[in-house]
Amino acid sequence: MPALTDLILEGRPVVGHHPWPRAVVEPTVWTSAALALAEEHWTLLGLWGETNAVHMALLEEPADMIGIISLEGLEDSYPSVAQDHPPALRLERAIRDLVGLEPQGLPDTRPWLDHGRWDLRFPLANRSAPVVKTTPYEFLRAEGESLHQIPVGPVHAGIIEPGHFRFTANGETIVRLEERLGYVHKGIEALMAGASLDRAVQLAGRTSGDSTVAYAYAFSRAVEAALQLEVPSRAVWLRALMAELERLANHLGDIGAICNDAAFSLMHTHCGVLRERVLRAADTAFGHRLMRDRVKPGGVTTDLADDGVAALRSLIAEIRQKFPALVELYDNTASLQDRTVGTGMLRPELASQYGAGGYIGRASGRGFDARRALRYPPYDCLVFDVPVLNEGDVNARVWIRIREVEQSLLLIEQILGQLPGGPVRTEILDIGETREGLALVEGFRGDVLVWLRVAENGRIDRCHLRDPSWFQWPLLEAAIEGNIVADFPLCNKSFNCSYSGHDL
Repeated sequence: MPALTDLILEGRPVVGHHPWPRAVVEPTVWTSAALALAEEHWTLLGLWGETNAVHMALLEEPADMIGIISLEGLEDSYPSVAQDHPPALRLERAIRDLVGLEPQGLPDTRPWLDHGRWDLRFPLANRSAPVVKTTPYEFLRAEGESLHQIPVGPVHAGIIEPGHFRFTANGETIVRLEERLGYVHKGIEALMAGASLDRAVQLAGRTSGDSTVAYAYAFSRAVEAALQLEVPSRAVWLRALMAELERLANHLGDIGAICNDAAFSLMHTHCGVLRERVLRAADTAFGHRLMRDRVKPGGVTTDLADDGVAALRSLIAEIRQKFPALVELYDNTASLQDRTVGTGMLRPELASQYGAGGYIGRASGRGFDARRALRYPPYDCLVFDVPVLNEGDVNARVWIRIREVEQSLLLIEQILGQLPGGPVRTEILDIGETREGLALVEGFRGDVLVWLRVAENGRIDRCHLRDPSWFQWPLLEAAIEGNIVADFPLCNKSFNCSYSGHDL
């Protein structure tokens, strides 16, 4: 099999695409790339469309080489990737809903994001089509004796986002789970078209509220790559500081919530207190509990004052004092271990096939971390470990979070100790020509991808955002098979996929 660079060389290179190459290829090259994905030579990072084009981002491990191939000049269809590589299935269903291009050979032709309730079809394309009448969604069938179905959602008992889960069970044992998502489609990519960079980064930061820093970070890095813009060193380090605080808050919240779903509310309470401490420290340091709208192309909007440094150092000391006792409590509570160990197991080969990132992938043997693999600054100057386990169960996903809390504390300490002085923002001057950029940033769930094209007038022509949940939601369906219905909330929370980030 040729290297990814050789595949790129087979196409026509796109001038002004940074930092990795993009090439326009022939359908035969596109198909050979799909076959290479099926043979796990490469990893699918993203798949998205425009009116007359589709694009596919690929990762070659362990070289950590990224390349984008495109089919352009399309009229109505293109060769399906999903017919050879199942992880592309939902992405291609979304492309068809959003731009109207039909993947030839697509194994599942049901709509995905479009529930038949939009005022227009193909909202990201310059083609019109009549709005189709809403028809009942046909869930996949499971054959066998004594099977029954349990529909859950899309509205849930808790204050969470909507998603429908259709269980097929034999008694209490789950035979099949099928998800239906798309209920919180917000049209973010359509809203970005024609938006200024300042407006677009705000929209990016609202793709998934618990990852507002990660999305703004990835969007800003994509813009800066496209424009070949140098960011002040202090801003680079402050972004990483915000990203680690966001990771810390979410992991602490998840550890407690998983234990709560196993009926151990004591852990939930104590972890909730520590998460609140992180949010308050972030508010003191950057003026917002979630640090929303603090990262923008060219740098950051808020500097870190002395009282913010003091608040963060106090936070580190408090978590280091209290967290080890909580870890010991988790590890030594037999009733809790009985619920988490061996539950919701995700096989390493599936994690690898789907390119699962974050704690889901790392709990099932896939050690990819964009901070380590791509070494984007300032992580190229920081010392940290990427914890990896192979068990793939709920317990392993908890332990990955525990170890990542410890690593984030180390990283925050290093950032505070090495934080350079100087300005925190570079002004963006006239663009002058159309440019494109791609960025991959490690959020708390895994790698967040942003690809964009900036027009000559400095506004966004097209932007695509890919949440790690696109490749994680299907794996939840696999992990829950053979477990009992009562363990679904526990498995679901251990994955904690984003509805909003997926639905866009």
